[in-house]
Amino acid sequence: MTEAKTRRRGAELERAILLAAADELAEAGYPGLTMERVAQRAGTNKNTIYRRWPNRAALGVAAYRHLAEDTRRPPDTGTLRGDALGLLRAINCDSSSPTARILRGLLAGVSDDPELLAQLHEQAGDGGTTAWLTLLERAVARGEAPPEARHPRVATAALTLLRNEYLTHGLTTVDDDVLVEIVDEVYLPLIRGRRTGA
Repeated sequence: MTEAKTRRRGAELERAILLAAADELAEAGYPGLTMERVAQRAGTNKNTIYRRWPNRAALGVAAYRHLAEDTRRPPDTGTLRGDALGLLRAINCDSSSPTARILRGLLAGVSDDPELLAQLHEQAGDGGTTAWLTLLERAVARGEAPPEARHPRVATAALTLLRNEYLTHGLTTVDDDVLVEIVDEVYLPLIRGRRTGA
């Protein structure tokens, strides 16, 4: 008697679907993303996918977020400067990665698909704020930063400056000395200068 094949369920099945969708996005872009192809690649059926994601826009954005999660984990070097530089460097390197190409493909598709734009806004998450607040929490615990520094806009100031470099210079990555300047000349002085009533 042959043993029945174990059906994938829950997180395992969702992961398989999201990875299949990411592969489809990488190969065919958002215009080529279909529930049928993702189901075939993931070894499941369309109904299973539709129960989790109502349309291809929701699936595409979820697949991007799944891939991007690893690059959002903050490093732990033992210093605020090291952590901030490490996270900026990871983001900077990631800007030319397959994950970044998928995001650019999704962004390019918004003009033809209003639902995609809605999904990008809805699933945008915290835009990386959590990782930066984690860095600051550690710095406060080590005595490197005042508690008043734990503010979302302050926490993400370095990321905002990096994004500005991309926008103003049309770059996919920036030189490392720019990252060091952002951290040393702007971010650390901003964090250390935060005080109650300041």
